[in-house]
Amino acid sequence: MKVRMISEVLKEQFGEKIYRLSLSSGCTCPNRDGTLGVGGCTFCSEGGSGEFAAEPAPIAEQIEKAKKLVRGKTGGEHFIAYFQSFTNTYGDPERLRALYTETLQREDIVILSIGTRPDCLDDRMVGMLAELNRTKPVWVELGLQTANDKTAERVNRCYPRSTFEDAYRRLREAGLTVIVHLIFGLPGESEADMLDSVRYLAGLNPPPDGVKLQLLQILRGTKLAEDFARDPWPVMTLPEYAELLRKALPLLPTETVIHRLTGDGPKRLLIEPQWCADKKRVLNTLRTVLR
Repeated sequence: MKVRMISEVLKEQFGEKIYRLSLSSGCTCPNRDGTLGVGGCTFCSEGGSGEFAAEPAPIAEQIEKAKKLVRGKTGGEHFIAYFQSFTNTYGDPERLRALYTETLQREDIVILSIGTRPDCLDDRMVGMLAELNRTKPVWVELGLQTANDKTAERVNRCYPRSTFEDAYRRLREAGLTVIVHLIFGLPGESEADMLDSVRYLAGLNPPPDGVKLQLLQILRGTKLAEDFARDPWPVMTLPEYAELLRKALPLLPTETVIHRLTGDGPKRLLIEPQWCADKKRVLNTLRTVLR
């Protein structure tokens, strides 16, 4: 099986390596402020799973600071504006329209990537994103994490799978690129459960444009860390995770691009698995097993 990685796809499309700039939209999350729930998803950190994002500031300032951070890796001139932390379609639609429009008007930004929840995508918001998509590509990254509603309830996701399906359908009908996040190793899930989530995505019509796969990271300051301290569960080893990916990837259709095979959360917050902190070793192991 040939796995299509996003880095290769972007290089073919733009003729250069395209890096993400982690930015902040200034949004919060309805699963934290009491609108839908409190405390957020149990695995989500204080920074809304975006610890590497720039501090809230005028967007031009954020972009220039983020570019400086990646200049050690690249001499490239074009980037993805990546709004990852919290829920980036939650808030005043006109403020967000102005923010994202200003971002896309820059010559150095070639793609707008927005992380959000399926329950924060009403028709007005989808319509706004579709308008922006006519200027430059807009990616919408949906945090599904698991297709199992029982697991979702356990981690306090606060929306059912049917909500994801409705948002996914409307986004695809609007012509937007949709990338779906899955987390492997959520408490209580077996290998069969995790592979079932992959099969679920593969069975969507049409299937996702992209998928991000990540092993669960237990981070300090989260409800998940409290649960783990009180009643620890087995954490996957690196060989076990690599083997799981080897089984999962062939389940996806070839048109679905892989955007992530692992994640590297901040070392100062990482409790388990500690091997995640050695990114070079992780990537080399995954390459060897998947090859």
